[in-house]
Amino acid sequence: MSKEFKRLDGRKVEEIRPMKAKVGVVPNADGSALFSFGETIAIAAVYGPKKMHPQHQQDPEKGTLRCNYNMLSFSVTDRIRPGTSRRSTEISKITQWALEPVIMIEDFPNMVIDVHINILQANASTRCAGINAAAMALAHAGIPMKNLVSSVSIGKLDKQLVVDVNKYEEDWEEGEGATDIPFTFTNDGKLTHIQLDGKITKEQLKEAVELAKKATQKIYEVQKEALKKVEGL
Repeated sequence: MSKEFKRLDGRKVEEIRPMKAKVGVVPNADGSALFSFGETIAIAAVYGPKKMHPQHQQDPEKGTLRCNYNMLSFSVTDRIRPGTSRRSTEISKITQWALEPVIMIEDFPNMVIDVHINILQANASTRCAGINAAAMALAHAGIPMKNLVSSVSIGKLDKQLVVDVNKYEEDWEEGEGATDIPFTFTNDGKLTHIQLDGKITKEQLKEAVELAKKATQKIYEVQKEALKKVEGL
């Protein structure tokens, strides 16, 4: 990997955009948080645990985690159509899968925990920002968790791997084309989510995993500091 490779925004290959994390941003939620990568801003609000309705959806053995990911219509330059889409439904499910391994959901039979993620501003890596905000919001809500999770996207620009892709890099169309790989890791290095959009060699995938592990440790420190500021956590 070339350490000298300079990206259009001036970042080094392993450099994450400036991060911001804050807890308690939605007063009427049971837990809430904001997380941003540069111009990408996500807010997550947690409601529950509460009784699952309708009753036929209740699970007597464990609780249910429901995630709802939504990009607000003004979050991008071209106004998007409000409401659910195939993409938002897919990312909602992916977010649930990324978070479920660390939540002690078995403690809440017949209950549901709702996580609502809204993207206020989008410049790529929105699902990763949403997962980071959701993990913090769940911790803020006092939901029992084995670990915190942190998420980052690794991109491939031609043959060069880069950390935390922005919109320009996501849309890269030169050379071999773009490859975008979102990862989610626990703070002790266990993988809970990976996706691959594009082509990559086995060797580069191993390199991408190591880049993502290092990057998510930096993200975890930012999340942890924000949670520490909340009394009692």
